[in-house]
Amino acid sequence: MPAEGDEHERLWMAFPHGENAGGDAGEVAAAHEAWAAVANAASEFEPVTMVVDPAERDAARRLLSSAVDVVEAPLDDAWMRDIGPSFVLDEHGRLGAVDWIFNGWGAQDWASWEHDAKIGALVAELAGAELIPSPLVNEGGAIHVDGEGTVLLTETVQRDPHRNPGIGREAVEAELERTIGATHPIWLPRGLTRDYERYGTRGHVDIVATLVGEGRVLVHAQGDPAHPDHAVSREAMRVLGEATDAAGRRLEVLPLPAPATLRDDEGWVDWSYVNHVLVNGGIIACGFDEPAADAAAREALEAAYPGRRAVTVDARELYARGGGIHCITQQQPKARA
Repeated sequence: MPAEGDEHERLWMAFPHGENAGGDAGEVAAAHEAWAAVANAASEFEPVTMVVDPAERDAARRLLSSAVDVVEAPLDDAWMRDIGPSFVLDEHGRLGAVDWIFNGWGAQDWASWEHDAKIGALVAELAGAELIPSPLVNEGGAIHVDGEGTVLLTETVQRDPHRNPGIGREAVEAELERTIGATHPIWLPRGLTRDYERYGTRGHVDIVATLVGEGRVLVHAQGDPAHPDHAVSREAMRVLGEATDAAGRRLEVLPLPAPATLRDDEGWVDWSYVNHVLVNGGIIACGFDEPAADAAAREALEAAYPGRRAVTVDARELYARGGGIHCITQQQPKARA
């Protein structure tokens, strides 16, 4: 699996609809606008394809830029990072697509996945990729790679008894090596606090840390001891600071400070600038209507990825539904053959 910063062919997304977008008309409209804002921003850098449920055809056409391609297919939800495939390249540069089993983030009682479980294969076909089926229940937001064999994971996702009951680390690691070429796993103890509440994923790593390349890792840094994620991020930084990558380099930990807001109407927030997506020549970054913090995050991201321009998109409506910008996107690397 290539590093996210390698050249992309396109970015894939899925459009929210109905009850999974919030239920009432106002909530659905807010979700539509939030997803469309990300797609339109990304389309300034690279091609974007949006999978749209037929019921939302008109809304998608109205809100999406003409630069965004639209394909129609039935959907349950709109988190393409998790329901879509993880793209890989073989030794000849040919495109493959790993189709994980998706079961609603561990068969959660509020989730449905009859349609979403088919999206990985659909996107693979549309992309012209060789389908690589996997028996592992997994999601794209639960892994982060550096393109050199290193993969970040959390103990509470792949080994979740509601995903892969009874599975051990060795079996997870063997399947990740077979499918995405990951030879050097780094296991974090857990994800952020809110991710374990009712509508969470039970510990996705892409909101906690991301491998930047050349032995560097960006980590969510909650600096306020009043927030329970203060301890979570400190432990993540400790584990990563003691780790090496697949090339044998001791990881350089780059803290990425959290925004100042600690709570919303539902409790402790999990707002994180780590949950950005790289695009060709750019970075689509989460914003939280905190001008100083948002600007500092853009500056830090541009420093971490030299030569890229960071663009902030308001991500509060995304986080209110359980994720961020990285969670709703999935990059397709450019094939070399």
